[in-house]
Amino acid sequence: MALLNRQDIIAAFTRLGQLASADGSTLRLVLVGGAAMVLGYDARQSTQDIGALYLPPPEAIVVRAWAKIIAQENGWPEDWLNDGAKAYLMGVSEGPVLFEARGIVVRQTTAEQLLGMKLCAWRDDVDIADASCLLSALIKSHTRAQVWQRVEPYLVPGRELKAQLAYDDLWESLHGVP
Repeated sequence: MALLNRQDIIAAFTRLGQLASADGSTLRLVLVGGAAMVLGYDARQSTQDIGALYLPPPEAIVVRAWAKIIAQENGWPEDWLNDGAKAYLMGVSEGPVLFEARGIVVRQTTAEQLLGMKLCAWRDDVDIADASCLLSALIKSHTRAQVWQRVEPYLVPGRELKAQLAYDDLWESLHGVP
């Protein structure tokens, strides 16, 4: 599958809104991954899929059916829209609205929650680049300790040490001080 860029994401959300509206619904999504970095931060040009939470109503099974229609229309994999990142979520914070049209409202989680998720995952250069972007946005108005305090409630139990070490490494790479 080709990567989804800003234009693809917006077209897909517009189509989801059309499907929801035709069903008499308003779909509410909270972005939790790469699409939030594309739309909310201009941190990258594209993402492999759209990780989101589907806030009922409608139920997830309905959202997946709509996503399948869009996948077929565009030749995308059926899981182009998925909730797989929920394993890295501790609660859901609703940050700013990134897209809104008839039948759909798309938000992202707060920067603190996105950063917590990236620190807990800490899998590859993409996570590191995303975390760096998020930390840079947060340190404009907060100290190192304040940022950590705001991120900590969103850490996945059992991954706190990994996240703390990732945060320390990230801070030092950006600021050169422990």
